Amino acid sequence: MNAGFQQWLRESIDQLKAQNLYKQPPILESPQGGRVRIGGREVINLASNNYLGLANDPRLKQAAIEAVQQFGAGAGAVRWLGGTNTLYEQLEQKLAEFKKTEAVLVFQSGFNANSGAIPSCFGEGDVIISDELNHASIIDGVRLSSAKYKKSEGYVYEHKNMNHLEDILKRCGHFKKRLIVTDGVFSMDGDIAPLPEIVALAEKYDAVVMVDDAHASGVLGEHGSGTTSHFGLYGRVDIQLGTLSKAIGVIGGYIAGSQLLKEWLINRGRPYLFSTALPPAAVGAILKAIEILQTDPEPMRRLWDNARYWKENLQKLGFDTMGSETPITPVFCGDEGIAQQMERQLYEAGVFVVGIVYPTVPRGKARVRTMPNATHTRKDLDDALEAFEKVGKALGVIHRWV
Repeated sequence: MNAGFQQWLRESIDQLKAQNLYKQPPILESPQGGRVRIGGREVINLASNNYLGLANDPRLKQAAIEAVQQFGAGAGAVRWLGGTNTLYEQLEQKLAEFKKTEAVLVFQSGFNANSGAIPSCFGEGDVIISDELNHASIIDGVRLSSAKYKKSEGYVYEHKNMNHLEDILKRCGHFKKRLIVTDGVFSMDGDIAPLPEIVALAEKYDAVVMVDDAHASGVLGEHGSGTTSHFGLYGRVDIQLGTLSKAIGVIGGYIAGSQLLKEWLINRGRPYLFSTALPPAAVGAILKAIEILQTDPEPMRRLWDNARYWKENLQKLGFDTMGSETPITPVFCGDEGIAQQMERQLYEAGVFVVGIVYPTVPRGKARVRTMPNATHTRKDLDDALEAFEKVGKALGVIHRWV
């Protein structure tokens, strides 16, 4: 091995540790649920994107087993080289009905869907205008494009600031195509994009709208179909991204839109073209999850009941939840070291959360992100609130906001 490279790695990791930015993944010893086992002990799980509790749902597991029995363990190829079986065809039809769009194309992940859709549709002579708090997968998808997009050149608007967005649009009339791209629900703050205002500005200035509904899928809108449904904007959003790995409980992502968009991405979406398709087990389980969403409102009801209870009681204790409007509930710490201490001390108190630090959020904006879900009991949440109160007082986090 190259000694100089290994020395650089060692010094860079030491620097992360010194700055309280070093992370190691926890190892789960149980399925996802309201409580999980980590390090040989049971803890309340407030770190999961498993909003509706479907990741360990017996109906999804059975559907996965049946798909394996019918089609095998793996897809065996990329989609266009024989990796598309009849389950994929069923899934894309069902997702198009779910989203009320003409067509859907499934990718291997939400990250891949952004990396496939954005650079294949927007390039030289175009401009991409992005919310400053958009997810890393949007940012990376934008960077893969040859369109203009840089913040330093004035193409990133202040978070949810529609006056700033309009100012940028006024300067962009000379571009061939203009894309406005935003998260539907912002993953670190839990707030919702002002999609009606974005759509109105796009229509005024002849721009394309793309919304990433990773954290709105299964959470907002009719049957959890996302922010376009939540705001009643059917037919007015050009490109919708959804994930199949959060509320849906499995893995994958998709792009919903027109039939023409699907056909173009089949021919030019690079992750679709060059990466092996999802395994049959995943597709079978996803089909069952969408069926559950469309027929059973109970998981969404439990999710929102738990989210409201959790937020209200955190705020009563004096924590700053940063204006969250969704089950994503950040607890602001500011200092990276305090966020990491809070993560460790809460784990010792029986609660699993993750401290979120730079580069996921800006320096000085560290927080602990909490995620109540449909599987939590009231006792789970009350026990977690007791731990938060104890640790928050010990670290001075509560006292900053009371």
